[in-house]
Amino acid sequence: MLIREAKASDAAHLVRFINMAADDLPLHFWRASVGPDGDPWAYGRERAARETGNFSYRNAWLAEVDGEVAACLLGYAADPEPAPITPDTPPLFVPLLELEAMVPGSWYLNVLATYEAHRGKGCGSALLAKADEIARAGGHDTISLIAEDTHGDALRLYRAKGFQEIARRPLVKGDWQVEASEWILFTRPVPKG
Repeated sequence: MLIREAKASDAAHLVRFINMAADDLPLHFWRASVGPDGDPWAYGRERAARETGNFSYRNAWLAEVDGEVAACLLGYAADPEPAPITPDTPPLFVPLLELEAMVPGSWYLNVLATYEAHRGKGCGSALLAKADEIARAGGHDTISLIAEDTHGDALRLYRAKGFQEIARRPLVKGDWQVEASEWILFTRPVPKG
């Protein structure tokens, strides 16, 4: 297995992983952003190929197995002082922002996703080890992540790797079709190098 930094040319993979990790919430947002005549996937790819922003390819690492992209890690430093949630924030995102605000200054693991054909082969564990390395190099002492309550395999992996549940918030669904009912915030100390 090879773990490498993502490139702008990986945007098509990145949007699939980003969308997979949050049960189509990104696609839901991209659709709303481009309107009925726009291409939501193209919008997502454009965002992933940017040089800046949380969902930039510059914040992503890919695991390759036998030369094929298999899994993705996307993360970044959480704000040391989270901004207040503004009244015009879409309700779907309020619970996530509330949870993120509980872990200021952590290294926030936003996306960990593996293509189905490569699951159960250690990609997630390898990328979590990479997250430790990145967080340690950035001077962070904690890694945080938010998962949905229906992501059983991911929840088992996080708990097996020492992540502890900190808080939960109910999902605000609106017209987003998803089975999950809660977001769960986890943290773990960054192991010493």
